Amino acid sequence: MDTIKIGIIGGSGLYDMPGLTGRKEIKIKTPFGNPSDSFIAGTLAGKRVVFLPRHGRGHRLSPSELNFRANIYGMKILGVEQILSVSAVGSLKEEIAPLDIILPDQFVDRTRGRISSFFGAGAVAHIAFADPICPDLLEQVHNSAQKADVHVKKGGTYLCMEGPAFSTKAESNLYRGWGMDIIGMTNLQEAKLAREAEICYVTIALVTDFDCWHESHETVSADMIVNNLQQNCRTAQMIITQAVKDLSDSRRCQCSEALKYALITDKSLIPNETREKLSFIIGKYLA
Repeated sequence: MDTIKIGIIGGSGLYDMPGLTGRKEIKIKTPFGNPSDSFIAGTLAGKRVVFLPRHGRGHRLSPSELNFRANIYGMKILGVEQILSVSAVGSLKEEIAPLDIILPDQFVDRTRGRISSFFGAGAVAHIAFADPICPDLLEQVHNSAQKADVHVKKGGTYLCMEGPAFSTKAESNLYRGWGMDIIGMTNLQEAKLAREAEICYVTIALVTDFDCWHESHETVSADMIVNNLQQNCRTAQMIITQAVKDLSDSRRCQCSEALKYALITDKSLIPNETREKLSFIIGKYLA
C-alpha cells in the first residue's frame, strides 16, 4: 500500500474532491470498526492525497453516529501526517457572517458520551491539547488561502455540540456569553484523535448561518445550510488545492512526537491485544 501523507476529510456538502485524478478506492478495516466510507486515493496539485467523506457518500451518518476512531486510524494506516478537515458551522458572532470561512485554533466540547481517545484497555496516555490545532499547519493553510485570493479569518473557538438538532435559543445565547465564535458537531473528536495519532490537523470551517440567536436572521434550516454550503464548498476546494500544492514534505511541529512523553503505562504491562490494536500509533515507542 502506498504511503500518502496528506488526508482530506470532507464535511456536509463536500462528498467528493474535484480535481482528484488517478482515483483508487481503498477499503480499510480498523481495530475500531469501519470508517465512514471507502478512502479515495489520488493525485491533487501534483501530490498524492486521500479523501474521506466524513458522513459517507449520500450523507448517511449523523454526527453522533460517526466512528471517529476508525476514520483517523484509517488515515494513520495509510501513512497520513497532515489532515485538512472541512466542516459546516454556525456563527455565534455578528462579525462572522454566513459564507465566511474560519480557521479556528481552539475547541470547547459540549458532546455527550462520544469516544475521543484510542487509549484504554491497559494503555494510558495523556496528550498535550492546549493548542488543539497544529499551529504550523494552520499558518500554512492560511497562507495558501491568501495565495488563492480567498479571505479567511485565522483563529477563533469552535464549540462542538452533540446534535443532530440545532441549538435552542437559550443554548445559542449561552455559548455567545462564553465568547464562542462558531458552532459545529464534529471536529473536536477528530482533533483529539489526530493528536493521539501524531497527525497534524486543521479545520476549514464554512459558515452557513447565524445559528438561532440572531433575531433578524431567519430560523436555521437544513435548506439554508445546503444552499450556503454549495457556495462555500467551491471556495474550500480552492483553498485545499492550493494548500496541498504548498504543504511541506517535512514537519517541524511537535505533533509528530505528541506521544513521546504522553504514554504513562509501563510498557511491559501493556496487554498484547492492546499493543496489536494500537500498533500503528504506539509501535515506535514499544520497539
